[in-house]
Amino acid sequence: MKKTFATKAEHGFDWIDLSDPTVKEIQEIAQQFSLHEASIKDCLQPDHLPKYEIVDTYTFIIVRVFTQQPISEADTIQELTNKIAIFFTTDYMITVHRTAQPLIEEVKTKAIDAKGCTDTLCVLNRIIRASLLTFEPPSVKLAQSLDYFEENVFLKQRKAPILRGLYYVKRKVDVIRRLLILSYEIIDKIDMPKQRNIYTRDLRDQYIRMQNIYDNLSENTSQLLSAYFSIASHRTNEIMRVLTIFSVFFMPLTFIVGVYGMNFHFMPELDWHLGYPLVMLLMALITFGIYLWFKRKGWL
Repeated sequence: MKKTFATKAEHGFDWIDLSDPTVKEIQEIAQQFSLHEASIKDCLQPDHLPKYEIVDTYTFIIVRVFTQQPISEADTIQELTNKIAIFFTTDYMITVHRTAQPLIEEVKTKAIDAKGCTDTLCVLNRIIRASLLTFEPPSVKLAQSLDYFEENVFLKQRKAPILRGLYYVKRKVDVIRRLLILSYEIIDKIDMPKQRNIYTRDLRDQYIRMQNIYDNLSENTSQLLSAYFSIASHRTNEIMRVLTIFSVFFMPLTFIVGVYGMNFHFMPELDWHLGYPLVMLLMALITFGIYLWFKRKGWL
């Protein structure tokens, strides 16, 4: 669907928005504004990563925004985010996206309807800032998830659900961190010295803040995973320690039972009237001796 948000006669520049465009609409726009076929191809790829590219007489930008209602186990770029392609010059701006993007309408209301922007650079700055802000709510949810998993790891000692949940948290954080890293060039180009102003500086500050948030989430997730495996390893070691202690107690007793269970004919102890109680006493003394030894070593 094609919408015209601004016209050059009224606002000084054209802004055309294409939502889930047809091939015919794309071709008409490409022909009207002399857009390169490579840019059109990138524009139509749903999983394309963020980029900043100067093509002939215009600048081609791809940004990604966090999807409004991702599935709980989403862990890929296409599942977690949506793409907005932007064709940009001082005379016009074209935004292309497959799904409805509320942030486009919000920017249009503030920048065009309220006359908050007088050029395309201002509109572009607002779109990119709004796209960055879409990653803020999920960062809060991911932080809450980490708090929940941390409590379960250290206190409730659950296993499979924790590991599965931590995996998806880590995947989401890593995907968004990757997108933010790839978006750095866009921020850097917009905040160049020749066109730098308070709005571009604010955009860079916003980017740095989001990057720090997800860097911190990534570090916390890695540390929590390491703690989980360390605790799991410690529990395994505790189980092995208990089994080892039991085996040490029973090894000498098993040896004694094995000796007197060989059934040789000439074994004088088998004819003793006190043979059985003496062997039982010997086994009790050995067990008590092993217990005292373990106690002195601090293993019990």
